[in-house]
Amino acid sequence: MARDVVLLHGFTHTGASWDPVVAALGERYRALAPDIRGHGSAAAREPVTLEAVLDDLAALAPARFTLVGYSMGGRLALHAAAAPALSERIERLVLIGASPGIADPAERNARRAADDALADQVEDSNIEEFAQRWAQTPMLAGQPPELAAAIHADRLRSQSAGLARALRGLGTGALPSLWDRLSEVRAPVTLIVGERDAKFSGIASDVARALADGKVVVVHGAGHAVHLEAPEKVALLIRRAA
Repeated sequence: MARDVVLLHGFTHTGASWDPVVAALGERYRALAPDIRGHGSAAAREPVTLEAVLDDLAALAPARFTLVGYSMGGRLALHAAAAPALSERIERLVLIGASPGIADPAERNARRAADDALADQVEDSNIEEFAQRWAQTPMLAGQPPELAAAIHADRLRSQSAGLARALRGLGTGALPSLWDRLSEVRAPVTLIVGERDAKFSGIASDVARALADGKVVVVHGAGHAVHLEAPEKVALLIRRAA
């Protein structure tokens, strides 16, 4: 019997970014990789809010499933695991380069202001310009040319206006912190981080200590987007978790 897996992509990506992982999972897994509001085929869906995204997830996900999320998608996955309507349905969590948010209110407000300013810039750009600029973010730079080209093509499936709405509604500054609610997450959690992603390696260690059942797996040689850089390894870790 096939196991159900739902995969949530990161900011600027679409569900198609999970294709290499889905292929590596094989026929024993039934994978759903939706486009999150503001992205890809869901670029025009409004409102772009946490509540709306969680409602979308509740509507499309099976009765019981493993939830996997990368970066923004990982943050949303944690919120899903803490939401009463979804927490009982989530059997396992696999988080890649993910954070529970910003605990300090002043820092979170500053990040929200920065995200709003970036959203203004996104709206003033076409998607090609913004995709090229976003790829140079220090956390994402240095990917092999072939991989960078595939990621760029995936970003072009979205629209500037949709990504601006996603920044304002789902950005790190927009969402409440979950640091003080991690003990409420009852599902076992695997936190995957790349060896070169020092910032999120530290966050993952702190998150694992706060969870009832959490473990950190560091993938050698990878950066922030581990599922794009090492899809077979991520698929193996999902199989072990699920």
